[in-house]
Amino acid sequence: MSTAPTGPTGPASPGRRSADEVLLGFTRALRASGVAVTQDRSQGFLAAVAAVGVDDRRATYWAGRATLCGSPDDLARYDQVFAAWFDPRDGLPRARPRETPRPAAAHLLPDAEGAGTEGEGDEDVVRARASAAEVLRHRDVATLDAAEKRRLAGMFARLSLRPPSRRTARHRRWHRGQVDAARTLRSSLRHLGEPGEIAWRRRGTRPRRVVLLVDVSGSMSAYADALLRLAHRLTQSARTTGGTVETFTVGTRLTHLTRALRSADADRALVVAGEVVPDWSGGTRLGETLQVFLDRWGQRGMARGAVVVVFSDGWERGDAGLLGEQMARLQRVAHRVVWVNPHRGKAGYEPLQGGVVAALPHCDDFLAGHSLATFADLTGVIARA
Repeated sequence: MSTAPTGPTGPASPGRRSADEVLLGFTRALRASGVAVTQDRSQGFLAAVAAVGVDDRRATYWAGRATLCGSPDDLARYDQVFAAWFDPRDGLPRARPRETPRPAAAHLLPDAEGAGTEGEGDEDVVRARASAAEVLRHRDVATLDAAEKRRLAGMFARLSLRPPSRRTARHRRWHRGQVDAARTLRSSLRHLGEPGEIAWRRRGTRPRRVVLLVDVSGSMSAYADALLRLAHRLTQSARTTGGTVETFTVGTRLTHLTRALRSADADRALVVAGEVVPDWSGGTRLGETLQVFLDRWGQRGMARGAVVVVFSDGWERGDAGLLGEQMARLQRVAHRVVWVNPHRGKAGYEPLQGGVVAALPHCDDFLAGHSLATFADLTGVIARA
């Protein structure tokens, strides 16, 4: 492709930019807006545009919509980013338009003219804001609009992880516990055999590793952003407390995401993660990917003695029997296995999916994972492991 895409009234890209650069820049902007654009989808988009003709702006629009959008939730964001990127009026590329945040629970805020005393008005405002935040904290993240998701992203900073601990083989001084015979004897010898103070000791402790396996298949796409933000927050919290959190995504492939989530900025970390994970919104082969994890990472030490958390709805397209076998292997090497299902906390839910039925006998905890409140409950379960 030698020329940039053109719109109905003129060029749709800067003169110096090739068509491929403009199209790839559009996919990156779309990924930054929250659409799960993988490398495979980007290549498919380029191939589709090459087939329909890069000079046809309308054909380019439909080629991108067919290859880059994975769910109905992506369509509105796609339209906004496409209009911002390919609008010929102000030149390309243009900055992505920022959505005007919709004030949450605005009807609860008191009117400035109708408020009573100044003190009472301030108290009502604080109460209304606290109530709105508490409601958002219990909302299903899959039902939130863009403005509510931005507010929720800021609330993730309040989550903290107290890493689970384990006993070590080494002992340290303590004011009670076991008698430290060697240190007590040395103290007595320093006093020429006179009885002295008894020394005590106990086994030391160190943080226990936490491993997160996040399902990014199509059925979990509505929760993938919130789950990766949770993984990022737990990773950052563990770094400040001396713990270790390892994160993998599972779907049709197994991807190690720990390095991508080490960035202190959550949005930047998620963009990097989106570029690393090749199977966003794909199929679900939990048994096979779990087997790869155990063969390559788990039994070599990462999962041994760790708290392993699996985030998935259990819609297994592969062999459910294989998933059960691998979950049994995981339970034998891990200290504790926690399964988090976003549908667990919804009314009327029953664990009837084949993957869930095969995995539950090998899980120590089965938790809900659809809201910020359930994520806070999860951090408590991990800390008490």
